[in-house]
Amino acid sequence: MELRIVRRLIPEWGTTYGPPGEGPFPAVMILHGSEGAWSGWSHRNAAILAAHGFLAFPLGYSNGGNAWNAGSIVDYPLDRSVEALAALRAFPYAGPRVGLYGVSRGAEHALLLASLMAKEEMEGLPDAVAAHSPPDVVCGAFDSRSYRDAGDPGWQAWDANNRAWTWKGSQEELLPTTPIEVERYPGALFLSHGTKDRMWAVEMTRRLEQRLKAHGQHPEVHYYVGEDHIPGSAGDNLHHEYLIDFFVRHLGN
Repeated sequence: MELRIVRRLIPEWGTTYGPPGEGPFPAVMILHGSEGAWSGWSHRNAAILAAHGFLAFPLGYSNGGNAWNAGSIVDYPLDRSVEALAALRAFPYAGPRVGLYGVSRGAEHALLLASLMAKEEMEGLPDAVAAHSPPDVVCGAFDSRSYRDAGDPGWQAWDANNRAWTWKGSQEELLPTTPIEVERYPGALFLSHGTKDRMWAVEMTRRLEQRLKAHGQHPEVHYYVGEDHIPGSAGDNLHHEYLIDFFVRHLGN
C-alpha cells in the first residue's frame, strides 16, 4: 500500500512531512511552543497538514532538551529561522508559496519573525502566517528546569535577566514587554485563541486584532469558546478546519 504521508529530509535542517509524489506542494514551516522540539507536538501538527496536501516542516529551535526534558528558549537567533525558511523555499518539493504556523511560544516566534522580516523588507517573507494562542508582546526566556514543581531536584528560580530571542546578534528590539509589531507584516494573517486559556490570556489576541484593524488590516481571527490553551477534541478539530482552509486559500497553487 502506498504511504499517504511521506517523510523527506531537508539536509542539515530536519525532516518534512508531505503527500506522496513529486510535488511541488504548498509548504508550511511549523514552530513549536515551550514543550520543545522533542515532544512531538509540532510533528503531529505537520502530519495533519501533510494529510491535507501540504509539505510541512517542523523546525526544532529549542536549546538542548531530550525526550524527557523540553529544553529552553533562551537567546534563540531568529536569523536562523530566516535561513530555515529559505531552505524550505529551496527544497525541490516545496511550491512557490510558503507559510508559517506557530503555537504559543511558536506563535510569538512566528509573529516576531514576520514583523522583523517585513520591517527590514527582507526577501523570502512568508506568504501567510498563522498563530494560535499568541502573545501581543515579547516574552522572557523559558527554561524548562524552572517549569517544574518546587520540590523537584531540577527546579530553578526564573531569571528575569534571560532573554528568549536575538536578532542579528542583538536583543535590543526584543526585550520583554516590547509590543510585537505585527502590523508591519503585509501578508495574510490567521489568529486564534481559546476564550478560557489559563496560560496566555485571550485578551492578548484581542489586542492584536484591535491593533491590526486600527492599521487598516483585516486578519482572520477565531475565538474558540470555552477552550483552554490546548483545545479539546472538538475545539482542535474546528481549529484545523479553519487553519487548513486558510492555508489552502493563501498558499494553494
